[in-house]
Amino acid sequence: MRKPLPVEDLDLIVDQTAEVWSAFDRARLFITGGTGFIGSWLLEVVQHANRVRGSGIEIVALSRDPDKAQGHAPHLFNSAEVTLIKGDVADFRANAGPIDLCIHAATDVADPAKASDRLRIFDTNIIGTRNVLDFAQAHGASRFLLTSSGAIYGTQPPALTHVPETFSGAPDPLDVSAAYGQGKRAAEWLVSAYGRQSNMFATIARIYALIGPGIPLDGPFAAGNFIRDALAGSPITINGDGCPMRSYLYMADACIWLFQMLLSGERGQAYNVGSEREISIIDLARMIEALCGSNIPATPRISPTGAPAPRYVPDTTKARSVLNVAEITPLEDALLKTINWNRMAVTA
Repeated sequence: MRKPLPVEDLDLIVDQTAEVWSAFDRARLFITGGTGFIGSWLLEVVQHANRVRGSGIEIVALSRDPDKAQGHAPHLFNSAEVTLIKGDVADFRANAGPIDLCIHAATDVADPAKASDRLRIFDTNIIGTRNVLDFAQAHGASRFLLTSSGAIYGTQPPALTHVPETFSGAPDPLDVSAAYGQGKRAAEWLVSAYGRQSNMFATIARIYALIGPGIPLDGPFAAGNFIRDALAGSPITINGDGCPMRSYLYMADACIWLFQMLLSGERGQAYNVGSEREISIIDLARMIEALCGSNIPATPRISPTGAPAPRYVPDTTKARSVLNVAEITPLEDALLKTINWNRMAVTA
């Protein structure tokens, strides 16, 4: 069972986004992906704003298994302010009444090495996004936010330290392992097309790596897996050489960016969401080891090849200037807060 997020994080987000709760007072929000890492944070923030700001925002959340969602996070889903709709983004049908806001945060990050998963990932992005757009439009939503990904840019050139939204790279169209990036690119096109032909004010968040309480500890996120291993007293597993460069934005900071984007992002625009502070995978592992008090050093499975280290780091100038947001939480604090939350979850 998932425990609540740190109150100090929820307070920070709500305080930093005061105009959001005034503008969306008594609104009805439809959200997909509410049981996921990003979506569950957004839901908990809205509920906290309802408590401390009296915003009165009603939430309609899509879930494949409402009973499972209520059992996993009762503090989120067993609430009078939340209505759960059963269904998958690709084929749900429901009459939810008028909707003011829509956040499409559902995604599928299954194993891209499996052919069947590649197709499912692609279909979830394309069919799911169009279905959610149709639903939002039919129910009168005036604002729509898509959580996309930095994967839409494809491989970051070694000489480009930070990727801006103007970068014209893209996944190789013949690379079948790029189902996620290709699917997100097409989903962005759909959002842009719908936004141009309707009154729906649509914006796109190209999200990079995030860290925070609730991150899956057994999944596709290296930082979560590293924390799992270190807390268990096991050596951190690094499948590669540890040289790739990444950056990590704390989830509380990311929520501020996303809510500001929903409120004041420019129509039809995409914004990178992430940290500009880069760190290698091996240095991330060392930092987590130190914060967890682990004495078992991680050893990469392969030796460095000498080739330029792959990078996945955004340029966030556009978001910071247009949305007036910033990276508030240093990486060390972000990791420590995540570790402590998980440590207490294990001992509770």
